[in-house]
Amino acid sequence: MRRVRPGTTVSHGGRGSRAAGEERALTSVAAGDRHRGGEARDLPRLWHVTLSVSGEPAPVAEVRRALEQLAHDHPFLLTSRYADDHAEIRYWEEARDLHDAAAVALRLWGEHRRSAGLPPWEIVGLEVIDRATYRSRVAAGHGPVPATPVGVHPFR
Repeated sequence: MRRVRPGTTVSHGGRGSRAAGEERALTSVAAGDRHRGGEARDLPRLWHVTLSVSGEPAPVAEVRRALEQLAHDHPFLLTSRYADDHAEIRYWEEARDLHDAAAVALRLWGEHRRSAGLPPWEIVGLEVIDRATYRSRVAAGHGPVPATPVGVHPFR
């Protein structure tokens, strides 16, 4: 996997692709921004994110406290499940496209590690799906069930 400077992403081909090595700056969409011309694909959309992390075992009470602090710091978190050596975080992200939503998700754990006291675990999984896909999976009885109850819970 090619490493990219933080704050940038690389096109993966297709219409309008860039030359090899040419990077595209990520653009974020602030909540409440409104569409002013352009194409509908530039409007912010909701993405359901599931971030999985794991690493060396840590005291379960500390993992729970850290995830509760993360939920306080990042109020859009829906639910977190945890054990002493892994955790899963699920939430909705508003972003222009999948690339932006994934970039934000991949920074979440590292950016909040110190402030929330999160364990030094690595990201081992990431799923980002659009709202329509999430709803169709739930309606069909597949995929992640709606995040109930909301909050921080141990894996059972």
